[in-house]
Amino acid sequence: MDAFGLLAEHLEEAQRVLESAMTVRPRCAVILGTGLGAVADAMTVHGRLDYAAVPHHPVSTVESHQGRYLWGTWAGVDILAMQGRFHLYEGYSPQDVAFPIRLMARLGITVLILSNAAGGLNPLFRPGDLMLITDHMNFTGTNPLVGPNVDLLGPRFPDMSEPYSRRLQEIARQEALRTGILLREGVYAGVLGPSMETAAETRFLRAAGADAVGMSTVMEVIAAVHAGLKVLGISVISNVNRPDCYEPVPLEQVIRTASASGPLLMTLLERALPKISLIAQGKSSDGKNPV
Repeated sequence: MDAFGLLAEHLEEAQRVLESAMTVRPRCAVILGTGLGAVADAMTVHGRLDYAAVPHHPVSTVESHQGRYLWGTWAGVDILAMQGRFHLYEGYSPQDVAFPIRLMARLGITVLILSNAAGGLNPLFRPGDLMLITDHMNFTGTNPLVGPNVDLLGPRFPDMSEPYSRRLQEIARQEALRTGILLREGVYAGVLGPSMETAAETRFLRAAGADAVGMSTVMEVIAAVHAGLKVLGISVISNVNRPDCYEPVPLEQVIRTASASGPLLMTLLERALPKISLIAQGKSSDGKNPV
């Protein structure tokens, strides 16, 4: 059996274990990034399972990532949440990082909401701001789709003209406006890490058109688009990189800022989830079946 046949077998085994444990069958999933794990406190949790208990599943090695699945309801919507994610800088391959996304697709997830903590590049941003991700740039030097394609997982050349669903973005904008939440918008640059960007790299990324930079999300979004999922991405701006007056940013500060913005993100998602759920069920955001 080749490596990609083995991947399909591993996904089937992981699906069997997670599916047998879950007491709900959600269509929406949320990935909670650095410092944002406490957002799960808003959920009514029906059950949880550590990543280590799922066959062939990667496990979190970053201290601030708890490393478990939660399922339950939030804002009246059945939901699956990942408390912690995986990064290339941990030594995982792109296929490892994509494994949970492909697993979610097999579980029937159709909408994926991703959050992350990111360094701001746009000088108008402030620490603690929320940024709606409108697009991304992949500066990691790799891709989870490299190698033979598994047709059951998705097409050989997935279209990336709309990696972040415009319909989901509009819902987020509307709910931010209704609740008075300042929601920035911009392009996310994904880098390998784990070293932080130099001042010269910051200038380059900003000149390339990026508004924020981080070490996650891009691999997951590519895998999600490949699997046919609709994606909503929101970054918490943990700091703002100003290359002409560059200052160190300790990880503790990143986590502290992201955690402080957690309730704001929680409010936005809580308001948006009912409409997002309708889209996950194949309906329009007003509850009608699309023509």
